[in-house]
Amino acid sequence: MAAALSACAALSSMQVGNRNVPQPAKTVEMDRYLGRWYELYRYDAPFQKNCEAVSADYSRNADGSIRVFNSCHKGSTDGPVKTATGRAKIVDATSGAKLKVSFFGPFYGDYWVLDHDDNYQWSIVGEPSGRYLWVLAREADPSDSTKAMLRRRVEELGYDWALVRVTKHQSRR
Repeated sequence: MAAALSACAALSSMQVGNRNVPQPAKTVEMDRYLGRWYELYRYDAPFQKNCEAVSADYSRNADGSIRVFNSCHKGSTDGPVKTATGRAKIVDATSGAKLKVSFFGPFYGDYWVLDHDDNYQWSIVGEPSGRYLWVLAREADPSDSTKAMLRRRVEELGYDWALVRVTKHQSRR
């Protein structure tokens, strides 16, 4: 219970970056969404403090739920690795774009795929409170034009870019 209260206190102290979070723009074909994603941008959250080189791997569990495996390097792109494994379930079967994700037993949080590339090369994820935002891509370092387009799209969705944190990855270019 103390952990739940701490999580609630942390959430209430976080800035709201979007007071009018839109509904997801497109349906999500979960089998195409599965696989590795690299975090490009995010709203900072206490559970990601000092995380760089963030990735998320999504796969199916035997029961049909989604396995979520998050990884980051603490402090720098080559710092010690921190991982977390959770599970997600689709809560809007019509669109497939609204999920609930849990890393802590019975406690689930919203995970809305607000927009994504038709070929599932990028994704913008938020939730109804407007306190969380993640921008994901299949490449850790996509082109500058892709990054600029994603910034524009984040702003079009109503998010405050001033609250966005750029996630560092080891340079592959």
